[in-house]
Order: sequence, then C-alpha cells, then structure tokens
Amino acid sequence: MQRTARDLPVWPEPRSGSPEVYFLTGRRFWYQTAFCLHSLRRHGGDVRAVFIDDGSFNAALTAEMSAKFPGCRVVGAAETHAWLDAVLPISRYPTLRAQRLTYLHLRKLTDVHAGHSGWRLVLDSDMLFFRRPETLLGWLAAPERPVHMVDVHDAYGYPATSLAALTKEPVPEKVNVGICGFRSDGIDWDFLEHAADTLIRHHGSSYYLEQALVALLASTQNPLRLTEVDYRLLPDEHECRHPTAALHHYVDLSKRGYFRHAWRTLTG
Repeated sequence: MQRTARDLPVWPEPRSGSPEVYFLTGRRFWYQTAFCLHSLRRHGGDVRAVFIDDGSFNAALTAEMSAKFPGCRVVGAAETHAWLDAVLPISRYPTLRAQRLTYLHLRKLTDVHAGHSGWRLVLDSDMLFFRRPETLLGWLAAPERPVHMVDVHDAYGYPATSLAALTKEPVPEKVNVGICGFRSDGIDWDFLEHAADTLIRHHGSSYYLEQALVALLASTQNPLRLTEVDYRLLPDEHECRHPTAALHHYVDLSKRGYFRHAWRTLTG
C-alpha cells in the first residue's frame, strides 16, 4: 500500500472556491492520507486538502504531497504552535494545551479549529471512499450544522454519568469522529477546557477524550449523523473485499481487511 501510494494518479487542482477538507497527518500516515483523499477525488469530491502537520513533516514529504495533490496546503507544526500561543494560550487553557502534546487526536480539534471562523471538516486518514458520498458532499456545499459519523457503540472513555454532569442536554449516542465537521467559531473553548480538566482529574486521560469532547459539543448543536449504511465503521472482511458502502472507516479489527483487501479495490 505504501509503494502503491507513491504511484497514485495526480489529480488536477480543485476549482476555485472548492471546499477544504482537513487531515492531521505526517510521515507514518501519509500513504493512508493519500489513499483516502485519492478515493474521495475519484468519486466526485472536488475538494482542496489541508494537511495539518503532526510534527513529522519534512521538506521532502511536503513536496511529495504538494505534487500529488496540487493546490493543497501544509500547515507546519511551528506555525500551528505559534498560532495556538496566540489564540489558545497555555495560561488560560492548560489542560487542552498539555493534552495535545501527548494525545495527538486532540489536535483535530485544537490545531484545526482554534481561533478560526467558518465551517471546517476533518477526515481521518484510515478511511476509503467507494462511491460518491452524496450526503457528505451536500454538507460541504452548504453546511448548516455539525456533522459526524455514527459508531457501533458508545466509545467515550468516561462514565456516562460524568459526561452527563457536564452538559444540560443529553449526550448523543455513538458519536464517531472519523468524519467530523464544526463551525470553528461556534466551539466554546472555555467549556472544552473545563470538561477536559474535570474528566481527567476524576478519571485520568483516555484514548477517547477527543470523541468524548465532540459528543459533549454535539449535545447542544443537533448535528447531522451520517448513516451507518453508507458511512460504515468497522466493516467486516466481506465488506472490505466487496464494498457496498460509500465509505469505510477502518478501526480495530477491520484494519486487517483494510491493509489486505480494501485499498486494492481502488487501484484497478
């Protein structure tokens, strides 16, 4: 898959005004990012990629991604750090700033959204598109509320009672952040700092902290939930070999089918 990623077709630069999609990525995951973006472009997604450096980009990788996806942007780690110092200062947001150093998933919130305005969509790299994602492209064309995938079960890393105590509204079920879009200037960073600090003080950090925070944000914003039929989390091996969904998100045991079978269906 890594070798084949280097030979993926080069897509034309997106049209002026095409929506942007964001990826947190770097040297370990560039080939998965490339396949995900290639599959979206292949199935009608005229989008402009923005790559958020996870700290491992170098000049060679920047040049490679820029050549493969003309018109993309790479936001370097130093640029992001300076920006966060201005808009999300450590003195005011110590928990969020400390967590993003060791818990990289949080950067899909902080590094993409903090201090910005308008709607932004983040895609995980370990996903593939197999047909035109009509609902998602419709959202990109005219976003009106947040959007996210649906999980196979609640995976928030913290007790439901602790999450419920942080919000006045019911916490939605089965929020998954493989696809996640928010209006950046609609995110309450003071609330997220309070929520993260409270959860970590009582229960410690969790691999699912980002997903828990997104679920808390979603509790008050009536998000668009992408259907499990078309946007499939944890596809089984048969689905990996013979995709029927518009998109797969390869978590946990589905990574075996991803690396052995699914990506190959896009190279014919």
